[in-house]
Amino acid sequence: MSRNLLQNFRGARALIVASGDGGIDTLESVLGKLGLTVARGAVPEPGRQLDPAVVREAADVLFIDGDLDTVLPCDPAASRPPPVPVIGLVGIEAPGRLKALMNQGATAFLRKPVYAGAVYTTLFLGVNQYLQRKEMAAELSAQQDRRRRRRAVIKTIVLLMEEHHVDDDEAYVMLRRDSMRMRQSLEDYCEDYISCRSKLTESPPDAEPRALARR
Repeated sequence: MSRNLLQNFRGARALIVASGDGGIDTLESVLGKLGLTVARGAVPEPGRQLDPAVVREAADVLFIDGDLDTVLPCDPAASRPPPVPVIGLVGIEAPGRLKALMNQGATAFLRKPVYAGAVYTTLFLGVNQYLQRKEMAAELSAQQDRRRRRRAVIKTIVLLMEEHHVDDDEAYVMLRRDSMRMRQSLEDYCEDYISCRSKLTESPPDAEPRALARR
């Protein structure tokens, strides 16, 4: 990844949802020294979770106590990352609790009782792992979208070959030229072109589809 790693967290907002023990005061103190604004969140009632939208508005990084019930809605099958970086506070290292934290999106773990010297390293790893995963998810989504929209490009090239009696290379050159003239991406232009042609079937015969209709 070409993205630079985030190293300075001054000005960021940290939200801690944890019980009062396990060195949480130490965590709050160290985060403050690192320049973060720290707030303690109310522990959700059993069976209820924090609203991800509210978390996104209130914090830039979330610390979750693994000894509590589920704090964030978790869906192991979901591809979307949590609203902000999540760091799990681990007291009892039971596999079930570690799994629950990972399902809530935790990208780093901080052992309880919290040791001051481990806070920055955990924060660094947790935040940058989150940003990297989020960037990778966005790139994957963009690639999938381009692959889906490629069908429109192929369909438009075939239509141009039939209409103008040209080969695929020349049809592609025509398509590129007209999409640039319209200041649209190739995919956007092809989708508009196909949509315009579809509407023409319900329009008077003298209607013509945008720039490619006249040669």
